[in-house]
Amino acid sequence: MDKKSLRIVYMGTPDFAVAPLKKLVEEGYNVVGCITMPDKEAGRGHHIQFSPVKNYALSQNIPLLQPAKLKDEQFLADLKAWNADLQIVVAFRMLPEVVWNMPRLGTFNLHASLLPQYRGAAPLNWAIINGEKETGVTTFFLTHQIDTGKIILQEKISIGDNDCVGDIHDRLMIIGAGLVTQTVDLIIEDKVETQEQKSFYEKEEDLKIAPKIFKETCKINWDNDCQTIHNFVRGLSPYPAAWCNLTNEAGETIMVKIFETEKIKTVHNMEIGAFKFDKKYIDIAVKNGFVRIKSLQIPGKKRLSTEEFLRGFKLTNNHKFN
Repeated sequence: MDKKSLRIVYMGTPDFAVAPLKKLVEEGYNVVGCITMPDKEAGRGHHIQFSPVKNYALSQNIPLLQPAKLKDEQFLADLKAWNADLQIVVAFRMLPEVVWNMPRLGTFNLHASLLPQYRGAAPLNWAIINGEKETGVTTFFLTHQIDTGKIILQEKISIGDNDCVGDIHDRLMIIGAGLVTQTVDLIIEDKVETQEQKSFYEKEEDLKIAPKIFKETCKINWDNDCQTIHNFVRGLSPYPAAWCNLTNEAGETIMVKIFETEKIKTVHNMEIGAFKFDKKYIDIAVKNGFVRIKSLQIPGKKRLSTEEFLRGFKLTNNHKFN
């Protein structure tokens, strides 16, 4: 069997999943169908929005399925009719066994962490929030428990002290695309050598997890030190973005999204959470220095540098970041 005869079904939704699909198509692999999330309404006009994977599949005339329920009988019949030899999953949903066990060569997933660390929905965010110095991508065969299957391949990259999740996402998207085609080639050549994830750790408590991130997860705690807050902001930038409240003297509060910071380690006698500012900077006092806000956004406005923001917003010493 070669790459032109191996029948592949590809499953994914966001931009991260487009790069591997594009590489498979451009390098001549036989993608017989794609599965992605149902269309959704977006924006004030409730316009129908296609997923990035759907947009790409349509541009390449690849057959498409968008099931609301993955155990739906019609969907399963349509999927079986594609007669896939192999399924590839990148940034999709948790699959029931009836789906992942359907192809004769199984189903493998591309996960944006160095498994078994950071199993879960938001591995890139949590790796940066936790101050990791490296991360990577892993391909592994799907089994019953999420992100626990036998590892096929991994590739590492370093995380710089000022890298945000957007930077790492874009680098891993390209590296992950290459890892997917490498994995398919090993499967075609029957050269896959897998490793049990249990061989990478001694105790379950040694593992760090990557649960889904919600709005309340993203609120900045100014009681933390400047390194922790800096990691938190870049681990959520540009999306969904760390935030805090900005309250004026009258008690009116708006939400401020913060996208970029600088840590300034120094001794000071200011109250934690207090701030100082000039025409070009806002420095929030924390326990071991200051967190300098470098770019931010308030409701109804676009993201601005701090200097741009201060030209249009009347910040006073009576405001509070909380």
